[in-house]
Amino acid sequence: MTKIHPPSHRVAAFAIIFSSNGAVLLSRRAESGWWNLPGGGVEAHESVSEGIIREVREETGLEVAVTRLVGVYSKPQKHEVVLTFECHVLGGELQITEESSEHQWFAPDQLPTEHFLPKHRERVLDALSNQPAAILRDQRSPSVGDHQSNHNQ
Repeated sequence: MTKIHPPSHRVAAFAIIFSSNGAVLLSRRAESGWWNLPGGGVEAHESVSEGIIREVREETGLEVAVTRLVGVYSKPQKHEVVLTFECHVLGGELQITEESSEHQWFAPDQLPTEHFLPKHRERVLDALSNQPAAILRDQRSPSVGDHQSNHNQ
C-alpha cells in the first residue's frame, strides 16, 4: 500500500493571452480591484493544462489552448510554485464573472501603473522578452494585497 502525502507546495497556473495586435489581457479581481493575469490554483485531480484552461474559462469566459511555458516562479515564503503560460484564444466571449469584475486588453507599453500586481507585470515582461526557454525566477517579495486575497499569485 502506497502512502499518499499531501503536497508540500501549492501549484498555480496563470495565462498570458495576447490579441492579434499584441495587447495582453488583464482581469480586474472582483474582491480586491487589482489587475492580474487570469489563472489560479491547479486542483488535485487536474493536469496543469486542464487547470489553466479551467481557470481562464471560469474567470473570463474564454476557451484557450496552451502555447508555451513562459516561466516557473517560486514563492517559497508561501509554499507555492506558479507556472505562467502563453495561451491563445480558441473561442468563447469575454464576460464578467464572480471572480473578475472587468477585463481589458492593454498594449505592452500601456500596462496599468496602479493596481497591477508587480509579480504579474514581471511575468508579462518575461513573456514579451521571447526567451528561447522558460524563465526560472524566485518571487519572494509579498504580493500587494496578500491580506485581501490569496488569488494574488
